[in-house]
Amino acid sequence: MSRFVLSAILGAALIGISELKVKALPPKVAITNFVPSTATLSWQPISTNWLYTVEETPAMTSSQWSPVPGTAWPIATNRWHGTPAPLSESHFYRINATPVEGHRGRIVSVAVHDQLQALAIQLLFSIAEVPATATFDVTQYSVLYETIDPYGAPILASGSIFIPSGDTNAIPVVSYAHGTTLQKDDVPSKLSDERYIGVAFATAGYAAALPDYLGLGDSPGFHPYHHAQSEATATIDLLRATRSYCASNNIPLSDKLFLTGYSQGGHACLATLRELEVGYTNEFHVAACAAGAGAYDLSGTTLTDFLSSRPQPDPYSFVYLLAAYQDIYGLTNSFASMLSLPYSTNLPPLLNGLHDGSEVNALLPSIPKQILQPAFLNDLTHNTNNLLRVALGKNDLIRWTPQSRLRLYRCSGDTEVPIANSQVAYDSFVSRGALHVELKDPSPGASHVDCAIPTAIDALKWFDSLRK
Repeated sequence: MSRFVLSAILGAALIGISELKVKALPPKVAITNFVPSTATLSWQPISTNWLYTVEETPAMTSSQWSPVPGTAWPIATNRWHGTPAPLSESHFYRINATPVEGHRGRIVSVAVHDQLQALAIQLLFSIAEVPATATFDVTQYSVLYETIDPYGAPILASGSIFIPSGDTNAIPVVSYAHGTTLQKDDVPSKLSDERYIGVAFATAGYAAALPDYLGLGDSPGFHPYHHAQSEATATIDLLRATRSYCASNNIPLSDKLFLTGYSQGGHACLATLRELEVGYTNEFHVAACAAGAGAYDLSGTTLTDFLSSRPQPDPYSFVYLLAAYQDIYGLTNSFASMLSLPYSTNLPPLLNGLHDGSEVNALLPSIPKQILQPAFLNDLTHNTNNLLRVALGKNDLIRWTPQSRLRLYRCSGDTEVPIANSQVAYDSFVSRGALHVELKDPSPGASHVDCAIPTAIDALKWFDSLRK
């Protein structure tokens, strides 16, 4: 795919440079209204069929370019005004231009995946001792749709849509974001047990949209694990696909949208809420968001826990995060180069989407920082500008003010995702003036796994109270 990158250095001299990578006239960049806390970039557009993303990096020698937080990228206009990161002579910004190819949220294919009668669903609830009532039959559809990758380029993603049968009223939509998986097929549109969360919402009268995320299911490439923006865009575009499918099949939808998710899905649904509130308020009305047990404070709580000597129940999750951020941000020469032997040799082959977390855990020490090269670990520990630290900070979800109704769920017995993530997020939101945020423990003392169902049940009851 053709692409050019125009780099604008914002430093002490405020120099603008450009580099051309396609046969087109070099666009002109102007930096105006520049003060220490805000900046405006404007540039000459190529044509009407290009989209733009302002990206930043801590050093020109780094390949760690990523979109500036706080804007729903990419944009079609040729002007951006916002608040950049703290500037220094070694902090840089660029405009990344991508040709428009395809349409976000457009359905490429849709097929019936499963059909369940309410009686069978009720039996499943009884076996699993889930205190819920099955009302409607449910049809699950596997969907392939168009979205964008972490850099704003077109890509395909997959997911599932769950539709109740027999409800003649306009039904609300709920998005559920699933937890961590290393296996490409352990997702809602394939084999994942978490698809039954979609069944539970649909039998209660919701149209449920469950994204697989990028790089999982039928989506190409490596999954950008805990990358907030692509979690959000993949979710939003499946919601668009859900609306499109329902409109084409005479399924009336209400204007109520509910967001929920657990573990990685807690991070994903909170990232989606932020994205929707920043750039999609004219398209979606979020009635409520229920985020469960997410690592919202990646650069603080999560990193501090990793750097401690606390044994981790699932050390593979750090390996997954390290590999994903290397893939997205280019932290160093390669994923393997950050690891000491024998991990640099035996871990990378297990991240091909065919192995599960238990297989990776079997090769790891319970204190996962021990797998890192000593020099990399020392820099991560002591250097505030370490590229992994910076990347984690870009994917924190605590420095904004939610406007929608929001519940943060965690259980006190969770040793997998430190519950301080939820407390830090709650405290930050309240201190910033958020008026509709709550912090709940739906099952005191429960583990990370055992907290999932109580969270989903409480979220469903809460959504039911708000759906009319």
